[in-house]
Amino acid sequence: MNSALRLRPSVLKAKETLAAGREKLRLQHDQGSPGVQVCTRLTDLFDQIVLDIFEAALVDLGEDGPDGLASKITLVPHGGYGRRDVAPYSDVDLMILHHPSAYARAAELAKRMVQDMSDVGLVLGHSLRTPRQAISLGLSDATIFTSLAENRYLTGSVSLFRTFADQLRNRAVRRFRWLFFAILQARHSERVQYGDAVYLLEPNLKRSRGGLRGIQLVRWLGFAKCGEVEIDSLSLLGVLSDRDRQILRNARNFFLQIRNEMHFHAGKSNDQLDRGEQLRLADRYGYSGTKGMLPVEQFMQQYFVHSSGVRSVVSNFIETIRPRSILYRTLAPLMTHRVDRDIYVGPRVISTSKRWKAEKSGHVSEILRLMDLANLYDRWIDHPTWESIRLRMQTIGEIELDDEGRKRFLSIMSHPPRLGEVLSRLNELGVLEKIITGMPHAKALLQFNQYHKYTVDVHCIETVRCATKYQDREDTLGEAYRSLRSKRILHLALLIHDLGKGFEEDHSDVGARYALETAAKLQLTPRDAESLRFLVQQHLVMSHLAFRRDTTDKDLVVRFAVDVGSPELLKMLFVLTCADFDGVGPGVLNDWKVRVLGELYRASMRHLGVELEGESSKRLQNKRERLEQLAQTQEDPAWFKRQFNALPPSYLNETPADRIADELAQLHKLPVEGAFVSTTYLADRDIIEITVGTHEQVVPGVFHRIAGAVSSLRMSILAAEINTLADGLVLDRFYVIDQESSGEPAVERMDDLAAKIKKMVLDKNDAPPNFRSRWTSKASRTAAHVQVLPTEVKIDNGTSEQFSIVEVFAHNRVGLLYAISRAIFQLGLSVSIAKIATHLDQVVDVFYVSDEAGQKIEDEQRLQEISSRLIEAVDEFRAQND
Repeated sequence: MNSALRLRPSVLKAKETLAAGREKLRLQHDQGSPGVQVCTRLTDLFDQIVLDIFEAALVDLGEDGPDGLASKITLVPHGGYGRRDVAPYSDVDLMILHHPSAYARAAELAKRMVQDMSDVGLVLGHSLRTPRQAISLGLSDATIFTSLAENRYLTGSVSLFRTFADQLRNRAVRRFRWLFFAILQARHSERVQYGDAVYLLEPNLKRSRGGLRGIQLVRWLGFAKCGEVEIDSLSLLGVLSDRDRQILRNARNFFLQIRNEMHFHAGKSNDQLDRGEQLRLADRYGYSGTKGMLPVEQFMQQYFVHSSGVRSVVSNFIETIRPRSILYRTLAPLMTHRVDRDIYVGPRVISTSKRWKAEKSGHVSEILRLMDLANLYDRWIDHPTWESIRLRMQTIGEIELDDEGRKRFLSIMSHPPRLGEVLSRLNELGVLEKIITGMPHAKALLQFNQYHKYTVDVHCIETVRCATKYQDREDTLGEAYRSLRSKRILHLALLIHDLGKGFEEDHSDVGARYALETAAKLQLTPRDAESLRFLVQQHLVMSHLAFRRDTTDKDLVVRFAVDVGSPELLKMLFVLTCADFDGVGPGVLNDWKVRVLGELYRASMRHLGVELEGESSKRLQNKRERLEQLAQTQEDPAWFKRQFNALPPSYLNETPADRIADELAQLHKLPVEGAFVSTTYLADRDIIEITVGTHEQVVPGVFHRIAGAVSSLRMSILAAEINTLADGLVLDRFYVIDQESSGEPAVERMDDLAAKIKKMVLDKNDAPPNFRSRWTSKASRTAAHVQVLPTEVKIDNGTSEQFSIVEVFAHNRVGLLYAISRAIFQLGLSVSIAKIATHLDQVVDVFYVSDEAGQKIEDEQRLQEISSRLIEAVDEFRAQND
């Protein structure tokens, strides 16, 4: 029997009303109706359905008429429904307010309405309370309060509603101090879950920082402070400027339009602006892109402009109404001293006089002087001063930087304390873009990949913040930063290094021009200007060499040291490279990367005549001595000494002596057609290290076999290295993330992995593994929604005397390394060194290869054949596995 026949007529009618209403509003939305207008009409539609269901329930329960239940209860929409900005598939938050004597009757009505609304297709988030209960709960629980603050009358007893609404408003204002901190704590907890960074790559439109919830936070705090939730009313009361009111209104209109589109498209509630949605929305709203900037990056730049505007307004509003401690207000003046007649340094903040705010808050040199003082005294600037600057700067166009302003800005850039925070403030105020060429273009510019966590401008500022924290590191990186005679050029280079992104031209070259233009504005000396240009233009070189080249090649290190030319410049480049990793996002710069970059830094310093104090040389000498001792304990000492002397430098540096001996011992006793596999969990990097040893002539193409085995066993390859030892022995190492577990895997899992990899490596058939049928990683699922850039192959024949260096740039897929390395094997090339770099959605695989005779490939036709075949292999693999 059709379930619809069992529904009450009132429910069937409401279902039809809802379906027809949604369809009508979707058409209006598709035709360009503003988001606020669609939300208001959706609210009217929900109101009609709720009232129809309510009135039908009263009749069926015998509660209609003048003496019925309607005189004892009130329907109170609250939350988003009360605010009248519901999205197409939002819940309906409704409180049934009742007289104490009418509880049983009201409960029966609530039960009936919940069932009927569910049958209609709406989720009714309901509560059943007396006015006293509602007020008591709201004033003791911040989450309940923020929902009830957005209330309105729908139907029922007007006097009951007024009792609740008036008392809630009056008592909330009296409890403002407690509510202020409770609301902020509740909001902070939500932001931690959904995204505390305003520039999160995949934000939640409603709950991430700078989203709709931020606008709502102003309303909730405004209600607790003034008894008003409407943005216009708060502006009229003087707690919100007219400019801030307009920023919030524009952002709300933009967000609601996008949210309605996301709900209509999904046919359900959807507030997560993931990468697939970003691409779809950019296309839906006609973003065309430019050379160097994708349409989706244009769309997200507009999103971030609005979200950062909301974040700024909300932060200022919070500080404007923040309750101040009576004790602090009493003691602070006694602990404050004057810098001059208008500037005061207190125990926590620097403040200014009314005259300064009125006459100087619009002068850049004065603002920079104030910030310079805040940096020097390690104090923050108080909110009233910030607010006066912010409001004045909103009305100012171009800024002329005079000699005093240049002096102050360079002074700020020279002092680490609070430098990151100061630059963030200057960026928010719009001052930084007047000083640093390229900052207006980079502001809120998204890099559409999963590697970077922030927009370009925020990333650059974040790298400065990260570098200043190296002051406290007790390692080579900390020593390099502390020993810099002048840090301002380094800080400037970090601030500029990525600003050239978003153009067709290489961003390092664009950035180099920005560096010279900024140097001219700041009137730097020719020497400093050239240092700034070099650091910006070469900011990727050190990471390129460390992670994509064989840094045990002394000629390569010598050429790098000569190109840098100066120990001071090398220090800055080392710190800049680490900070560039660090500023990408939490955990990107780990101890291993610092160690790898530090080795290149120390080796290059030696070629510049500087012998750095460090334990690397001593540690290596101790290791060689330990290996000599271990060789004497073996049955065949001569064989072990020969292997020790032939060890690749990278393997020798990174592997403990006892482990080297153990792995060589396993190779020594290995059968002619055998292999051994070991798996080790590296807790400091939270990855698994897989080591495979075998005879090169027994297992041809061993590298691609291992890559295929590892990938097919639900592991994502982050890095790999090939170690060819003496006597035709091979010791390959892979660093992977296990997709089946987080943290340290169980012993059984590790043993199972080793056994399966060994079996697949020794398989004589060399059949391609089946990757897609076994598993699909999160990265692969995301990849379906990502605009894939073309595969690129570069061959470097100038860096190494012995090898051709093949670089493959491609979109990451499970098993991609297998496809590339197998194609290299089929081309008859021998891989001696491999460096695999995976950045979630993109990979850079580097192979040091030689031909059958062990020589680098010089023939241009052969080089072209290699390049074309590798591109074909990647494209074929992608077609087979999409």
